[in-house]
Amino acid sequence: MNTNKNSYTVIYTIVLVAIVATILALVSMGLKQKQQTNIEVEKQLSILSSANLAKDAKSASDKNSYVQGEFAKYITEALVVNAKGEVVESYTEDIVKSDAFKISIADEYAKMRDIDAAKDDATKESILSQLRLPVFVCNTPEGAQYYILSAYGAGLWGPIWAYIAVKQNATSLAGAIFDHSSETPGLGGEIVTEKFRNQFVNKVIIENGEVSEIRVVKDGADDPLHEVDAISGATITSTSVQKMLTQWANYYKPYLMNISKGSNAPEQTIEVKDFEQDPQVIEL
Repeated sequence: MNTNKNSYTVIYTIVLVAIVATILALVSMGLKQKQQTNIEVEKQLSILSSANLAKDAKSASDKNSYVQGEFAKYITEALVVNAKGEVVESYTEDIVKSDAFKISIADEYAKMRDIDAAKDDATKESILSQLRLPVFVCNTPEGAQYYILSAYGAGLWGPIWAYIAVKQNATSLAGAIFDHSSETPGLGGEIVTEKFRNQFVNKVIIENGEVSEIRVVKDGADDPLHEVDAISGATITSTSVQKMLTQWANYYKPYLMNISKGSNAPEQTIEVKDFEQDPQVIEL
């Protein structure tokens, strides 16, 4: 073949592109399982961290194996509860493969926004009946039992989310962990720090049968049971954390009331409030 012809250049380019595309496709297929495993491990770590567990993850020689082992040891059950607080699904084996673990809290948040926007009670009730809220039951090394709940909302630039560990009394928190997709580093991005999240330990979430709002306040928290310090210079993100926790606590309230009173507790209802948020929804 005459290498000086334009046809040679075209054929050579096509063959080269095909080879590179094939290699990239094979690499992507080969890494897909590893990527999925990493996503699952990060979620397991977040759930454990909300209960102040898996503290050695960063220093572990094999982070994935360490986190998976800790998760299997301490997360003993995964539940799916509905808007009435009823357990509709329960898993004690292969929790990472369960439907409870796979629930997208971004999708459930989208349903909550549809409930807020519903024009009539029938539509609202229809969407409420589709709500599926994940709960992870954690038994700690000290013998305490926590119920780990999810939360998701809108920050300044994109979604924020959290896992909160509720104590066995179903009224106060044992811990919390927050994350975000695009908050400003050094400002709203500080919600991921231990300094911020450690403030939520022992805060009251249910009080006298009602959701107790955990207030994120500027210039110092004066109420040790109901307030935490806001992040300096990140008013919108701080307020968003407060709104997110209150909104999800309202939806989890029937379940929390049921476990605090026992299985014979009367049916609870959700007080649906308007939460004006417009996040860039991502899958979790």
